[in-house]
Amino acid sequence: MITASGKVGRVIATLRAQLRHWTVVVPLLAVVLLAMTWNRTLPGPVVAVVALFLAGAVLAAVHHAEVVAHKVGEPYGSLVLAVAVTVIEVALIVTLMISGGEKTQALARDTVFAAVMITCNGILGLSLLLGALRRGVAVFNPEGTGGALATVATLATLSLVVPTFTTSRPGPQFTPAQLAFAAVASLALYLLFVMVQTGRHRDYFLPVPHEDGTVTADEHADPPSTRAALASLGLLIVALVAVVGDAKTVSPTLEAGVAKANLPPSFVGVVIALLVLLPETLAAARAARRDRVQISLNLALGSAMASIGLTIPAIAVASIWLEGPLLLGLGGTEMALLALTAVAGVLTVVPGRATLLQGGVHLAILGAFVFLAASP
Repeated sequence: MITASGKVGRVIATLRAQLRHWTVVVPLLAVVLLAMTWNRTLPGPVVAVVALFLAGAVLAAVHHAEVVAHKVGEPYGSLVLAVAVTVIEVALIVTLMISGGEKTQALARDTVFAAVMITCNGILGLSLLLGALRRGVAVFNPEGTGGALATVATLATLSLVVPTFTTSRPGPQFTPAQLAFAAVASLALYLLFVMVQTGRHRDYFLPVPHEDGTVTADEHADPPSTRAALASLGLLIVALVAVVGDAKTVSPTLEAGVAKANLPPSFVGVVIALLVLLPETLAAARAARRDRVQISLNLALGSAMASIGLTIPAIAVASIWLEGPLLLGLGGTEMALLALTAVAGVLTVVPGRATLLQGGVHLAILGAFVFLAASP
């Protein structure tokens, strides 16, 4: 005879199975929808459907990223999500630049800068805020986080600031030799960081003990099987393809809305960057709510680093086929925001502890970036 509690248990198990099922179905349907709508003019109702599946693909990507992360452990899990998102994003940028003509000459710069500001202020600030709300003080490893921040600052300055001040060519652009150097240096620094993060200094990127000596354990019970982890890895890639592709699909509607609102055309890139980085934002927020702030910071700074370290080499190779100048140098307002981000980041990271104030500071910088992008 089945008791009431047994029936409730079976219902809960069924609901969980259905939830796992939708994380498989939604990404696949989102990719099918992407194939049907790519490079087509869409009516409003279809755009709404694409946006709905975009949101579902984001949630599915977060779920599968957590499964993979739990199987491979940290910091490999954060690395998988950051690199997967960035590789697909880079492919989209290069494709648009090759086929977009003059209007995409600054696309790489705008996208990379938006990604740096969103990750180093938005994701990082939100993670610190959520961590501090739970414990009063968010704790993390200053050695690992500081090294990551230094790498991001170096990559951003070399790739986005220096072109504004070089004199070999007019305008904020590199010569081919300068671009090649920046590409090699960016890729080398990123690979060196990955070696440090996953090698002899791996412990710098793991959650640190709290004041009472405890370390918050992962909420998952047993690690998934290898088969389940590989399936989630494949579905993660499918979901991320859907996220980036569907974001591009809804971009004409965004462009029309931006034009009606009398906002700068470059603001569309900010909105698309926000959509593309949603999986990492949600994953970082969930980690911070579980009192694993270090994992959230790994995602934030790792995503910024991957965005620069992989995009610049990719566009350096693509520049062989690109026509017209490749604009990489930032303007004065953007450089001021980047410098403010670096200074605030250093002061936040050095103590290895952060309160609500530090989280609020970084979110305020992100707010300033978004506002000035809309009203330059």
